[in-house]
This record gives sequence, structure tokens and C-alpha cells, in this order.
Amino acid sequence: MGVVGNPEFGDGPAGARHVPVALSRVAELLAPALAGRPAVLVDATLGLGGHAAALLAAHPRLTLVGLDRDREALDLAGRRLAAYADRTHLVHAVYDRIADVLDDLGLTGVDGVLFDLGVSSLQLDADARGFSYSRDSDLDMRMDPSTGPTAADVLNTYPVPQLAKVLREYGEERFAGRIAAAIGRRRQSSPLRRSTELVELLYEAVPAASRRTGGHPAKRTFQALRIEVNGELDALRAALPAAIDALTVGGRLVVLSYHSLEDRIVKRELAARASSTTPLDLPVELPGHGPELRLLVRGSEQASEDEISDNPRAASVRLRAAERIREVAA
Repeated sequence: MGVVGNPEFGDGPAGARHVPVALSRVAELLAPALAGRPAVLVDATLGLGGHAAALLAAHPRLTLVGLDRDREALDLAGRRLAAYADRTHLVHAVYDRIADVLDDLGLTGVDGVLFDLGVSSLQLDADARGFSYSRDSDLDMRMDPSTGPTAADVLNTYPVPQLAKVLREYGEERFAGRIAAAIGRRRQSSPLRRSTELVELLYEAVPAASRRTGGHPAKRTFQALRIEVNGELDALRAALPAAIDALTVGGRLVVLSYHSLEDRIVKRELAARASSTTPLDLPVELPGHGPELRLLVRGSEQASEDEISDNPRAASVRLRAAERIREVAA
């Protein structure tokens, strides 16, 4: 969830502001499914509610279902969206529970779904949460601090080969084996508890030549730990099909991804649903085998230079969107 600013949404340190990524483009893509009638939108990653507030203001007959696994984010978003309280349902849930949440609310279909993936500004900027390698904090990294193992648990308890696999697959870290071995040696004498301890170890484990050309040596390891702690990719693999299935014909899905692993999952799911399942050797489309989705953008869209200048966390965003064009028989 690439946003900038503090939880009160006003000016923060150094003039920081809460700036939702790709706000105007998200609003443009969702508008045909939401405008001029009663509609339901699921914001599957509510965060601080920036996208939600803009969409509720733009569409007076819109009902919002906002999901977030972070109770603090839900509280802050609730305050931001207080003026729309009669049109909002804010739910403490991971986005892979979309189907359950809609069922609990008695909703059989929705007109729009938005995913703004990754770590939110609230989480990244909170010193106590451990998401940032630029601040000293406990190695926590849980998006829901009330449940599950921490990053320290992963670092101090995973067997070295399993830890290397996490770093390789979720961080795309080419020195995964070397880093995992260094962590294994370190924890024999004392466990890793603080982010600065891990960063110091990474500076020693990653070759100097790579440090000079490959960006901060902690970036990929911190990404990998965050994904592992929060089960992000597994949740996304389950959530996307459920979100598409929940869309009514004419409903639209918009997804903002921030690294290649997320974007690859989104790309594959949308491409599969936008393709015919009729065997290639047949000359006509079989009934019920046509595409379910129409892709709304060519490939993935990136942020403009102006947006990146205004909001540096938009630099890595990849936007994909699709429209539901066919019901699928149960």
C-alpha cells in the first residue's frame, strides 16, 4: 500500500502527506462500474482509507466493504471515513477471506474490488513494527501484531536450508545461502532481535561489489521476511480468484502491486480468466467457454514521473485491471 504520510493524514515530518498511489487512475478505472447507481466496492486492503474516501465522495450511492488485517489501520480508516459511516462496513480480515466476509454481510455480488498490495505507510513508518531497515526496532513485521510468528521467530528458528529458501523465493536474493548460513552462525551465540543487528549482519554477508551496485543489502531480505511472516503470496493466490468470482457482470477489479512476485501472480490469474477455454483445434467457441474477463490495460501500468516525484513509494507500482464480462455457471 504505497502511501506517504502520518496517520492523521495532514502534514507530517518534512511535509509528508497521505497520498494514495494512482488515485486518479484507480478512480477512472472503477467509475464505469460504480457511477450513478447503488454499487458495492470491496477495498481489500483498506490501509488508511485514502482510495476509499475518494471513491465514497465521488459516488454518493456507493457502499464500501473495507478489509484490513491491521486493527490500528481499521481504527484510523474508520475515523477518516466517519462521514460515510452509514455506507461502510469495515472488517478485520485478511483479504483471502473476501468470500466469507461477503457471505456474512449477505452480499451475493459486488461491482468493484481494489487491491493495494504490500506494506502500508502506517506500518512502514511505525518504528515499533520492524518493517524498515533504516530504523532500529524489534524484528516483528506482522501486519496483524496480535497473531502469528514474528520475523525474529523466523530468523531464529527456521533451519538454515528453509531460511535460504525463503530469502531466495520471496526476496529473489542471489546470496540467500550465504546470508542464511551467516544467520545460522550468529544465532548459535545470540538470537537476532533488532533490525540493526540484522542489517549489520547483511552488510558483512553480502559482497562489497554487490553492495555498490545492487541497492541496500537489506532490501531483499526484509521483503522476504515480511512476505513469509504475513503469508502474503499465499493469501493473494487465494484472494484473487475469490474476488473475481464475487464480481457481477460489468464489475471491475484493480490491483496495485509493488514487486515482481505479486505482479506475476496477478498477471497469471487475469490472463487465465481473460482467455477462452475452448480447445485450440476447434473452429468455434464452445458455449460457456469464453473469457470471463476483459483486460482494461495493456500489460501493467507504471506511475508517472510526476506522481513518483510527489509520492516516492509509487516508483515500483504496477497496475493491472479487468472487467467481468461473463457469468460462470455454478
